[in-house]
Amino acid sequence: MIVTILEMLRYCLVLVFGVAVSLLFAGVRIGRLVTAFFCIVVILFQVLTWKMMGIVFTTQVYPLIVHLPLILFLVFYFKRPWLISISSVLAAYLCCQVPRWIGAVMMVIVGDLLANHISYIATMAVVYYFLKRHIASSVQELMERSLSSCLLFGTVPFLYYIFDYVTTVYTDLLYSGAYGAVQFMPSLVCTFYFLFVLLYYNESQKQAHAQRERDLFALQLHQAQLDFDNMRQIEKNTIISRHDMRHHLALIGSFAADGNLSKIKEYVTSTEATIDALTPKRYCENETINLILSAFNTRAKKMDVAMKVDVKLPAILGVNDTELCALLSNALENAITAAAQLEDKKLRKIYIHAIVTNHKLVISTENAYVGKIEMEGELPKSKNKDYGHGFGIKSMITIVERHGGLYSFETEGGVFILQLLLPLGNLI
Repeated sequence: MIVTILEMLRYCLVLVFGVAVSLLFAGVRIGRLVTAFFCIVVILFQVLTWKMMGIVFTTQVYPLIVHLPLILFLVFYFKRPWLISISSVLAAYLCCQVPRWIGAVMMVIVGDLLANHISYIATMAVVYYFLKRHIASSVQELMERSLSSCLLFGTVPFLYYIFDYVTTVYTDLLYSGAYGAVQFMPSLVCTFYFLFVLLYYNESQKQAHAQRERDLFALQLHQAQLDFDNMRQIEKNTIISRHDMRHHLALIGSFAADGNLSKIKEYVTSTEATIDALTPKRYCENETINLILSAFNTRAKKMDVAMKVDVKLPAILGVNDTELCALLSNALENAITAAAQLEDKKLRKIYIHAIVTNHKLVISTENAYVGKIEMEGELPKSKNKDYGHGFGIKSMITIVERHGGLYSFETEGGVFILQLLLPLGNLI
């Protein structure tokens, strides 16, 4: 009598376990009332089928009266994708094998069917707790990451599902010791073990590459901050030079008192050169932009490149100075470097245009270039294969995309054109 009661309890709990694990894997919150109602309806339908058609027929149509309704329940009630729903149900079915094996082992050890049922129910509770606490979230993330990862996850449960029903429910191939049936699962485990190793390696490589890119972006932002600090220091030096102007005037006055005109001319020329070198040129109302453009104009002159500036920006942009410096620095550095490689000095020119329109910051650069620019999708491919090159463009794209902006890279008549658009309302 006790064995019969435990067997019926086990039968009901297996259904509840399968439904609960399927919901966990599918990433839905368990609605207790609706889930309990679903389980009761399915159990009643199973009992009805058992009474009318017998236990053998009920076992054979179990996929149609339990697993298929559960998949439809996930798809239409919880609005989960078909592939995730199917994979979740099949994976839950696979999880039932652990309690089944523990129960079988305990029955062999104790020699009593009662031990089988008790250990099965106890193990099922432990397995559910472990899956909910440690496994379910990882399974959800894996299946939702991509179609390929979901397919890879669901393949083993699917193949085992087919194998189990074909060799134990519809036939007795496994229990009769058929060689092909016995060797199927070891072969399946071996195959997917190596597929898992390959997938894990590829994912780890992607993560390592992404981490390297994040490190480089952080380094570039740090370098941009250093450049910006240097520009600020130049500005401070300029203020100091202005402060020292009275000393210069006093010295010039002493030269004038002595009637030493040549000394005056020489000293004035020297002082003007020093002040010009320290004073950022005023391109627009924004001092940060002036500092950046002045620094790169000096760099362009050293590389024999003419920099044409058409910048009309207000004093306050609401743009993070470090990110703004990174955008302009990368754009200008790439343009100057490309133009400096031209043999014809007349073509060694770059154009920088910046304006605010409709609450959007628009930045564009134009420069001639040598050779052919290869594109990878929408992005120009770096000719320098050394590690770290080509990240200037990626850094700009990262900043633009972070703030919901747009970018374009085009070539027209031997001229490379970069355009960036940043909504000012989204910037910090």
